[in-house]
Amino acid sequence: MIKKEIAEIKRQFTPANCSISRICGCYVDGEKNKKAEFKEAFLSLPEEDMFKYFELLRKNLSGTLGKNLINLEFPLAAEEEGGPHEFLLKLRNSRLQDDALLDAFYDRIIENYDYVGNYLILLIHDAYDIPGKTSDGIEMEDASDEVYSYILCSICPVDLSKPGLSYNELEGSFQNRIRDWVVQMPQLGFLFPAFNDRSTDLHSTLYYSKDSDDLHDAFIEQMLGCPLPLPAGYQKESFQTIIEETLGDACDYETVKTIHENLSELIEEHKDEPEPLVLDKYQVRNLLEHSGIEEEQLESFDQNFDETAGEKASIYASNIANTRAFEVKTPDVIIKVNPDRTDLIETREIDGRQCLVIAIDGGVEVNGIAVTPGTPTKKSEE
Repeated sequence: MIKKEIAEIKRQFTPANCSISRICGCYVDGEKNKKAEFKEAFLSLPEEDMFKYFELLRKNLSGTLGKNLINLEFPLAAEEEGGPHEFLLKLRNSRLQDDALLDAFYDRIIENYDYVGNYLILLIHDAYDIPGKTSDGIEMEDASDEVYSYILCSICPVDLSKPGLSYNELEGSFQNRIRDWVVQMPQLGFLFPAFNDRSTDLHSTLYYSKDSDDLHDAFIEQMLGCPLPLPAGYQKESFQTIIEETLGDACDYETVKTIHENLSELIEEHKDEPEPLVLDKYQVRNLLEHSGIEEEQLESFDQNFDETAGEKASIYASNIANTRAFEVKTPDVIIKVNPDRTDLIETREIDGRQCLVIAIDGGVEVNGIAVTPGTPTKKSEE
């Protein structure tokens, strides 16, 4: 799914557009016991409750593609009879009316979700009547030719509210606040099936994780049966390791700066595309070649990439490049520069020591105080 498709589904989570048919939930305590279950027609809920649920559901479709939101494809093994895909398909087709299927679904999550504390398993079914669109993107309400039937699962921590004082209006006094259990924003969840090309894609799902560096691998593997993606943080670390090991002693400041500039240029060229820029092994190699890395230095690239990230790994460009700042870091100093002005920093040997030299272009402030650069102190004059 791309941003526009995700946004289109999120727009359904409003009173004016809502077509959610059913909402179900299971409250689980820290000992993995089912404490309470509920199932209701969504549109029969009080308006105040609907707004709270809309907020949770929208959060489950928020974040950055490739970090918090990840498109997953079901392998053939997962779609075999008795596999995770068949189970999810049965659950969706039941429109959450089959109590036995719901109980089995809750049991699977409880078994595979590793969490210390209480949480709520929230599940909705929706049948979205997809409006047609003209060639210039204008929706035609009366031109629908497909209904997108899907389920959205959200797993939300349930924590005690913070202690404090509260005002008792009846008694006109401040008293110790009664602590209660509050549902927090989702930690993870998934949309099944995916909404690709504004149509139902039974072979894909959109997965959400609040923590982009902890995707809950066991949950993905057991509940969805999909190949495990590389977390965003690991993608960045893998890319850095591949560059360092491939270049070796040739991994100097100017070379790395050139790689960063070329990568930022690729991202800029791709920014208007609907899908985020994703690099495979051959595209990363082309990036290095375009950055002036000699062929003899790239002899170990394929092996380094396969061993570090995996032969068929894909890396989101947004996970490995910070287009807002160019950072230079030493054990004691961190320098951040506007990416358009990397020319202000250079390496130079001064008095036998390797130094970073920063050209002063404009005013200089020290702890917010404007100073005059280059003015000698009294001690240095002496």
